[in-house]
Amino acid sequence: MNYQETLQYLYTSAPLFQQIGKDAYKEGLDTTYKLDEHFGHPHRNYRTIHVAGTNGKGSCSHTLAAILQSAGYKVGLYTSPHLVDFRERIRVNGVPVSEQFVMDFVEHHRSFFEPLHPSFFELATAMAFHYFALQQVDVAVIEVGLGGRLDCTNIIRPDLCIITNISFDHVQFLGNTLGKIASEKAGIIKEGIPVIIGETTPETRPVFQQKADEVHAPITFAEDSPLLKGYTRTEDGLYCYDTVHYPHLIGELGGLCQLKNTNTLLAAIEELLKTGYPITEDSIRNGFSHVCELTGLMGRWQKLDSNPTVICDTGHNIGGIQYIVEQLSMQKYEKLHIVIGMVNDKDISGVLQMLPKDAVYYFTQASVKRALPAEQIKSLAEKYGLYGDRYPDVKTAFETAHRQAGKKDFIFVGGSSFIVADLLSTVYHPGHLSM
Repeated sequence: MNYQETLQYLYTSAPLFQQIGKDAYKEGLDTTYKLDEHFGHPHRNYRTIHVAGTNGKGSCSHTLAAILQSAGYKVGLYTSPHLVDFRERIRVNGVPVSEQFVMDFVEHHRSFFEPLHPSFFELATAMAFHYFALQQVDVAVIEVGLGGRLDCTNIIRPDLCIITNISFDHVQFLGNTLGKIASEKAGIIKEGIPVIIGETTPETRPVFQQKADEVHAPITFAEDSPLLKGYTRTEDGLYCYDTVHYPHLIGELGGLCQLKNTNTLLAAIEELLKTGYPITEDSIRNGFSHVCELTGLMGRWQKLDSNPTVICDTGHNIGGIQYIVEQLSMQKYEKLHIVIGMVNDKDISGVLQMLPKDAVYYFTQASVKRALPAEQIKSLAEKYGLYGDRYPDVKTAFETAHRQAGKKDFIFVGGSSFIVADLLSTVYHPGHLSM
């Protein structure tokens, strides 16, 4: 099989949550443990850092990886979902896993894993852990896929656990209260291992404290002693953070949510320094200011064009959209155009009622089975005073918006990771996956 045939085999034989949702979800770690044993427990060969949370875990994982790379470590980075190519999920020092390795992995090991009927994420995780061992990485930053307690990344024994925040997402699996969701994500907290909690609510904080107490894990609530004191913007729109230890720290990621993420990261860095990681101030500065270049991160308040300004963002739930809406209100433009689509297992009404009513909307749908039909989201949106036309795909919707926008207008594309993925793969074609 060639690379595309191999991916098709993986998507077909091991259903992809990214594509079909809950039918691809597989609870429990039995298969994960069998795969781990088959590959010789590869994650024991390198240090790890485990990152969970509803929002911000991708940005935090990439930034931590960038800082560690800058400090001279050989760094594995495992994240999900991918936007354009599967190989984005598995990187070493920012370089994606090769097509050949993906093909060889399936060809050499399918006779073992086929009888197990693993989920796509179980296979991808086993592939990542195995690859990192073969690449002899020093440390791997591992992003939780969904939840924490039963996530198949939760077999590692990391140097540090990070939980960014809790908001409503994947409630059909994790629970319909913040406390229940927090309990699932607290499942990554392990005996004696330090944990950083980025943000809490009155409902989630005691859940984390209780779990940490049960397993004697040192716990730090980053919001209790903020290391981020304030910020300004540079002339080119970057954050200039004023922090306790690093004055005038420049951050490449521009979304408002990065303020909370940065405070979480600063607390994580302090803990890593305590545990013996030789991270210099120069490496911290370089990681924050060059995270996209170092790790290939895309889709976080990413500026794609000017005149008109084009921004895309993968925020897809209430917790993420609230930052986007606030940031949109801060922009200067003559007219706002929003290309939007969502998947069918999100709180669609909750998101729609937050969106600005003075925008022109281009309702569309991503090329995944979970996508909410454009006609349906258009109908729902009208109930909240949001008006526009529907379009069969992201490319058509965006090109229409771009054609109708003036040079001083602002085009935002989002609502779902998959909307951003379709934009990047069909319109902007990022050349970030060099071998």
